[in-house]
Amino acid sequence: MTDVVYDDKGQLEQIQSGLLEGERIIAVYDAIGAGTGFIGLTDRRIIIQDRSYVGKRFAITSIPYAKVSSVSVISNKSWAGQFFSSGTIGITVGTHTYEIEFRGSDKAHRVHNVILAHAS
Repeated sequence: MTDVVYDDKGQLEQIQSGLLEGERIIAVYDAIGAGTGFIGLTDRRIIIQDRSYVGKRFAITSIPYAKVSSVSVISNKSWAGQFFSSGTIGITVGTHTYEIEFRGSDKAHRVHNVILAHAS
């Protein structure tokens, strides 16, 4: 499991505790901002910790790659030549979009590419 990229060991351990038989973790990244705690990517699905529920509740949501309809790079400014100038992505599943903000555009870029590679 040495090739797994992660920001926080506790978040990695949470993902490890819920793996399906034979499932392999690719990366676990900490998210910043309101709502999302972290995102985990495995070879089978996306796992998002959503802290936006009322009453200090949170959810661990599993999203099979096949259910993702789009992945967006979100920015509050116009791009001047760089596609990944933002550290925020949106993952659309059905009518819901999960917005995840990272510390750095490199993590957003990697998550975007992993999802696209597995969703197609």
